[in-house]
Amino acid sequence: MSSEIEVPPAARLVRDFVNTAEPQVAGEVLTSPERLAGWFAEQRLVDPGTRLGPADLTAAVSIREGLRSVLLGHAGHSADPDALERLTGVLATVPLRPVFSVDGYRLAATGGTAFDGACAQLVDAIRRCREDGTWGRLKVCARETCRWAYYDASRNQVRRWCSMEGCGNHVKTKRAYAVRKQRAAEQ
Repeated sequence: MSSEIEVPPAARLVRDFVNTAEPQVAGEVLTSPERLAGWFAEQRLVDPGTRLGPADLTAAVSIREGLRSVLLGHAGHSADPDALERLTGVLATVPLRPVFSVDGYRLAATGGTAFDGACAQLVDAIRRCREDGTWGRLKVCARETCRWAYYDASRNQVRRWCSMEGCGNHVKTKRAYAVRKQRAAEQ
């Protein structure tokens, strides 16, 4: 039996989208419109071979960093108001409509571009997370140099780091060193 926590698909999509950039190692997946289209295609948000443009890449990065800021707030930290404003601005341009079925509804693009369709699916994933109670479990690591998105499956939802072994241990060790240093200076 695997010890890996099962992350609901909608939460996994949002988490994985935010993690297309890894600040700690300056890793970036979305380096071109072609790479963005490839990532969207891997997630089945667009058809393989879809072409996207530079403006789509800029908008996608704004959405990603805005979501990172929201998830930072979920972890109890201050969100970047500029990133939130850019997120809101980009998503305001995506034409959405509800599509109903016997199983409920989903949000879909009302036409527009392939990028609009992909964004609509991301927004719908957020809606599903809100409805199933997993939205607040999506967080960003408290370590300032990391900021990796993770799913907090802890019972009381108080996890602060992407991993206790890595970032959590680093932050706690650094904090303990500062306390020892301050106590030594006071003596």
